[in-house]
Amino acid sequence: MLIAGVDEAGRGPLAGPVVAAAVILDPVRRVRGLRDSKELSAAQRDRLAIEIRTHAVAWAVAASDVGEIDTLNILQATLLAMRRAVEQLTTRPEVVWIDGLHCPSLDYPVRAIVGGDRAVAAIAAASILAKTTRDALLVELDRLYPLYGFARHKGYCTPEHLEALANHGPCPAHRRSFAPVAQIRFVF
Repeated sequence: MLIAGVDEAGRGPLAGPVVAAAVILDPVRRVRGLRDSKELSAAQRDRLAIEIRTHAVAWAVAASDVGEIDTLNILQATLLAMRRAVEQLTTRPEVVWIDGLHCPSLDYPVRAIVGGDRAVAAIAAASILAKTTRDALLVELDRLYPLYGFARHKGYCTPEHLEALANHGPCPAHRRSFAPVAQIRFVF
């Protein structure tokens, strides 16, 4: 059965897009060491991302940008990114398994699996692709907006990030609908 595993990265941060990935693994060309991306080091994720892209039957990554997050809300923007990733797959899956509680509207049988990134290899692979892609995007945002430290904290709500927000206000990469950003009175 061709299973597309789907997961996201970046629901909680104060800045940057939410990124989703969809992966159909090849049962013949197995990728060893797949786990939830949060359980892997950055070097392990980077190595596995290359293997996934090389050996998967199909994979796709998509995002919802900050404007979509602020307009739709983070859950709807996440589901939109997931739907975009599945729709970009070059091979049609038979079923789609999503990590978490909610499923996007799709033209496939779809199932939400809580803890799927720890239980299903295809979802773990999607977790890795979503995380490595989003991390790379935040490194790029760090080059555009070096005052915020995005390359270090990836947009998450760290003391360093909150201090930068207090000192410089939000930049265009910040999610205006998220409370710590919305409370800042001046704009970059």
